[in-house]
Amino acid sequence: MKECILIVEDEKDIVKMLEYNLKKEGFKTLSVRDGEGALDSVKNKHPDLILLDLMLPGIDGLEVCKILKGDAGTASIPIIMLTAKSQEADKVVGLELGADDYVAKPFSLRELAARIKAVLRRGKEKDRFPGVLALGDITVDPAKITVTVKGRQVDLTAKEFELLKVLMRSQGRVLSRDYLLDTVWGFDHAAEIQTRTVDVHIQTLRKKLKGASRHIVTVKSYGYRFDHEA
Repeated sequence: MKECILIVEDEKDIVKMLEYNLKKEGFKTLSVRDGEGALDSVKNKHPDLILLDLMLPGIDGLEVCKILKGDAGTASIPIIMLTAKSQEADKVVGLELGADDYVAKPFSLRELAARIKAVLRRGKEKDRFPGVLALGDITVDPAKITVTVKGRQVDLTAKEFELLKVLMRSQGRVLSRDYLLDTVWGFDHAAEIQTRTVDVHIQTLRKKLKGASRHIVTVKSYGYRFDHEA
């Protein structure tokens, strides 16, 4: 079955170009022109991936990303943001909200297709490890997308969930920020985005885990590790 890409873009010429080239790559496509249409389409059509322009009429792309990644029913749908080069701050915010990647306009169609395939491939690889993880006070159920601390359910964003899962599966190993960025987000960008993205997610993850945050240990100047005995 062909995978379906939802294009959320208000410029007609860009939509036509994306539809034509993505169909050549073997994808099905849907397209909407605004944020409200995006939310409706995701709810009713359940696309495999979303190409999301940030500058949209009505509900902007960042808000759409926040809504989708904050809902357990849609959080697992990957989002690639389409941004202007001048939107550096928005890129960082989008990553913090849980976006899976971004491509700056004007973009190479070959690069975009490669990014789409890489993001979809990572999603399939994550599904290969469905087992429940129970370490220390924390239990993660990848199939149900739930996290509990001593039986208390904790609500995490999609990226916080993936970050915790990677740390727990690598228990005891020190994971660098570069490794976490590549594994959880799947790409390598400028150092300031790397540091802020990973560290901000670790910070918010710790706040939500409360006392159980002691299991996430900072290794100075390198990265983080999960210690179930801490």
